[in-house]
Amino acid sequence: MKRVFKTLGVLALGSMLAACGNNAGATKQADTGSEGSTQASESKSAEGVANVTIWSPTDTAAIEAWWTEKIDQWNKENPDIQVKREAIDRADAYAYENKITTATTSGNLPDILYVDGPMVSYYAANGITVPLDSYFPADDLKDFMPSTVQADTYDGKLYAIAPTESSVALFYNKDYLDKAGIPYPSDTDIKQAWTWSQFLDNAKKLTTADYVGTNIIMDKGEGIIYALGQFFTEGGAQFVSDDGSKADGYINSDASVKTAEYLNEFIKNGYANLDPVKDEFLNGKAATLLGGSWNIADLEKSNLNWGVSYFPVADDGKAASPTGDWAAAITKDSKNPDAAGKFLQWAMNSDNIASYASAVAKPASRTSSYDKMEGWDSGARALMKWQLQNTGVSRPRTPSYSVLSTDFSTAMLNIFSGSNAKDELDNVAKNFDENYEMYYKK
Repeated sequence: MKRVFKTLGVLALGSMLAACGNNAGATKQADTGSEGSTQASESKSAEGVANVTIWSPTDTAAIEAWWTEKIDQWNKENPDIQVKREAIDRADAYAYENKITTATTSGNLPDILYVDGPMVSYYAANGITVPLDSYFPADDLKDFMPSTVQADTYDGKLYAIAPTESSVALFYNKDYLDKAGIPYPSDTDIKQAWTWSQFLDNAKKLTTADYVGTNIIMDKGEGIIYALGQFFTEGGAQFVSDDGSKADGYINSDASVKTAEYLNEFIKNGYANLDPVKDEFLNGKAATLLGGSWNIADLEKSNLNWGVSYFPVADDGKAASPTGDWAAAITKDSKNPDAAGKFLQWAMNSDNIASYASAVAKPASRTSSYDKMEGWDSGARALMKWQLQNTGVSRPRTPSYSVLSTDFSTAMLNIFSGSNAKDELDNVAKNFDENYEMYYKK
């Protein structure tokens, strides 16, 4: 394998954060945990004491408080392993990735590094992170969502572990469906979810002079492949080969082209906006929304008469749903990988994941954690959990993911603007294969 580190800063990775509903607007950098040096990978500051440093993006006040509490607890209970966290500002979308790039080339990475799920393969293939299988054996992984294990595995080995997940479902305005005479889709029986044909037909019926039938544009970056990618899975297509090495014949297959053309029907016919207004569904400007688990809290606070159903299923009944979130990995530069692994085992136990997921208002990655969390037994949250357990599929696992995601987003936006679907997807396949051939072919 060619060990060529491709600079992250030049890739369109900043928008990946939005696709998982994370807080990208935090504006300060903070250190959390015991006092000590902020150097990425300290060895031993005192006889027999291992220092472990964590890098992760700044987050909400609730999560920052969680980190402070948990690291203080760990440090008091484990005097031989002292943990310190550096929260990296993401007000500048590339600040975090640029910091990682610099640290990688200088050999100054932290012991534990948080990475966005789709990038796990990239870091693993470039030798930036190390396997975690000895810390999370197969029996333990059975408690994690299948999509979590899938996303965090590369070349048969576990390279990261995520505390939370994400999902996308169909939210709908009950008043608008009532007005159009459309029955509500089910939130308890996927056999009564809207099919592709029903989704398109209902979007047409729901489109008026005052609002569009649906909102399918989460954002124009990572949100394209994250929110719309599972339509391709349901349509019998896949983005790349099973080993993540080839896109030609996959992303540009007949099934992929047909799926892209289906999605374009919403934009082309005016049933959805290519440039949605802010909070389009929440403000009554869209009758339905392909939205994430993070949308639930705002909807619950609103006066909107809303409901939720499953991610639309293929006409033949095939169902898939988006997944993914940030995950923790141990880096190649860690001087204390075993100490880092012990901390991760503790941080990712059922109780800690339950409290973390509750603080960040996201689905937990561990099934057992839901026994300790409130609000996940009914309604929208229960549906999201069900999808993660039954229909969730991770985004493509390949070290060339950033190229795939960026080019696919561009291609779909071009298709939505009138370009030929086959030509656009051919270009995605060409660029992907060239990138993989140059950097990763064995």
